[in-house]
Amino acid sequence: MGLYVLLLIYLRIGWAKVTTPPVIAQTFSTQVTVLIAARNEEEKIHLTIEDILAQDYPKHLVEVIIVDDHSTDNTAAIISSYAARGVKLLQLRLGETLNSYKKKAIAEAIKLSTGDLMVATDADCRMGNQWLRTIVGFYEQHDLVMISSPVTYFQEQSVFERMQTLDFSSLIGMGGAFLGHGFAATCNGANFAYRKDVFYEVGGFTGIDDLASGDDELLLHKVGERYPGRIGFLKRREAIVYTHAKPNLKEFIQQRRRWASKSTKYKNKKMVAFALSIWLCNFMLLLTAVLGVFDSCFLKLFLLTIGIKYAIDLLYMTPIMNFLKRRELLWYVSFVLPLNILYFVIIGFLGKNKKYAWKGRIVK
Repeated sequence: MGLYVLLLIYLRIGWAKVTTPPVIAQTFSTQVTVLIAARNEEEKIHLTIEDILAQDYPKHLVEVIIVDDHSTDNTAAIISSYAARGVKLLQLRLGETLNSYKKKAIAEAIKLSTGDLMVATDADCRMGNQWLRTIVGFYEQHDLVMISSPVTYFQEQSVFERMQTLDFSSLIGMGGAFLGHGFAATCNGANFAYRKDVFYEVGGFTGIDDLASGDDELLLHKVGERYPGRIGFLKRREAIVYTHAKPNLKEFIQQRRRWASKSTKYKNKKMVAFALSIWLCNFMLLLTAVLGVFDSCFLKLFLLTIGIKYAIDLLYMTPIMNFLKRRELLWYVSFVLPLNILYFVIIGFLGKNKKYAWKGRIVK
């Protein structure tokens, strides 16, 4: 538990080191391509497109490319209806079976793109009209090659979804905190920007295209090796992208298995050590709880360590939730804590089983 406390204090300091960049009046010059890979998103994609078209950024500097990944609903037709407003549809129709259709979709879109800065998001996301100009402003002012920006859940319909928001926010905060220390560890592809030339310089998705997941985090690692110190976390609320939590436990588990599968490709020893340390801390807590059923000494030890974990989790999460303006969710820490321990250990095991269901496919 001592190691866990030190790790979270390290992250707490890292988050504090990420400063909020000032808003500076500027004339933009960067040609931007917004990239979206979509599969069966007919219910929400029109909202995402409308948000992108409403961006307060020079229209002549924005290109929007949406790749339809073999959708079986009306996703492609909805995208096509925006052709007159400049939205480009690329339909992915592949004869061969792939494991990472999303990486293929993004790579094909980048081939067609005319922008210098690729800004990736997902087909079920929402953003404010300052989103793009905030990202590009940060990019132009700091000479960065890659930018990770915040993502959060919204419009939760249940306690389960609110608990997911708190848990997910801890992961987003962790990515920002690591970048505060100059270490490119984790990010989210729903709000991810990078230079087109740098994408090709590191070989794109070559070497990581055998996994369905990892179009964001594994690419981050490749760029981090080549350009240490030139990847930033954009800590401004105007840059936040909003999406939805999973409505049920089954979809939540599948999502986390997908995320956990990326760990098999980690090459950075620090990242491997961090992930393993967190897993071991949770495993030992779970083991102590089980032993506590039979021995009061272990029960006392469990109660002591869970109390320490609660305090340090609260210390770590408070500034992150303040930034996201979701401080009220801190009340859920006590509920999330035992469930977090349980699912973290279970997902650690399930992540080794490479196959899982995602978007109607069995992938690995």
